[in-house]
Amino acid sequence: MLRQLRLPRSGQAREGSPWKGMWVVIGKEMADHLTSARMLILELLILLTATGTVYVALQNMRQNTNNEAQFVFLRLFTTSQEPLPAFIGFLAILVPLIAIALTFDTVNGEFSQRTLSRVLSQPIYRDALLMGKFLASLFTLSLVLSAIWLLIIGLGILGTGVAPSGEEFVRILVFLIVTIFYGGVWLALAMVFSTVFRQAATAALASIAIWLFFTIFWNVIAGVIARALRPVQNGSVAEVMAQAELLQTLARISPNTLYAEGTVGLLNPATRAFGLVLPTQLDGAILGAPLPLGESILLIWPHLTLLIAATVLLFAVAYVIFQRQEIRA
Repeated sequence: MLRQLRLPRSGQAREGSPWKGMWVVIGKEMADHLTSARMLILELLILLTATGTVYVALQNMRQNTNNEAQFVFLRLFTTSQEPLPAFIGFLAILVPLIAIALTFDTVNGEFSQRTLSRVLSQPIYRDALLMGKFLASLFTLSLVLSAIWLLIIGLGILGTGVAPSGEEFVRILVFLIVTIFYGGVWLALAMVFSTVFRQAATAALASIAIWLFFTIFWNVIAGVIARALRPVQNGSVAEVMAQAELLQTLARISPNTLYAEGTVGLLNPATRAFGLVLPTQLDGAILGAPLPLGESILLIWPHLTLLIAATVLLFAVAYVIFQRQEIRA
């Protein structure tokens, strides 16, 4: 007889903690991620990318000796030279792909292998299972990004002969945190599709389609909407500013825009604001002077908050869907 596994009815107390066994799931999933062939390929790709972009950045800085010596390590992340873009440009593309590769078959893979009912027949709740799978993917992504982060710092010390200053280290550390939660958004999105679709290929394609939509099409669509809702008819400054503010707000719906602005605000200390800035807003400011670390963090704090909120919201969607699904042995 087929035995259907259901959540306890309302009012029926569950025995023990709902998170019992979560760390077992995390350990098992991280081991699977770190030893899988696709993860090794992605790690090799991002390793080659980091090494190539840092080498190009060092060569560029040696050729342009007239550059100021301040914030040398930050320029390792932001300096580009044809045909290679800056390292942060590579990360904007590679991080979502790594995140999607980690979680597109997290839940539906258990369905296709018919192992989910066996796992849930053990003393483990759905809460611990889904949370463990998500945290394992997030920890794996954090581990990979931290290793690349340390690699770039090491290569920078060898290439420049100087260590990063305290402010540079904190800026790069906050940049790492922003990058991790940028990947967390795509981890949670891929987990939503892995919960909704039973076919892993469908979940992967849906996740990549959303990523391509925000990467290629959303800025174009946002521009069309802004021009339609806030047209510039008389050419006044107020109309131009209103359209620019609406365009900026719409563009920030995309995680790509949030990540791009957040990294620029951290790794380019001269950044004081995003979007159009009136001359009156710069009154008293020393143009070209770097912004203090605390003010740079305050500048990008809304971006980091939105990335964290999007990660939590998408995981909550996957959690609700998974809790409502029927699982049969």
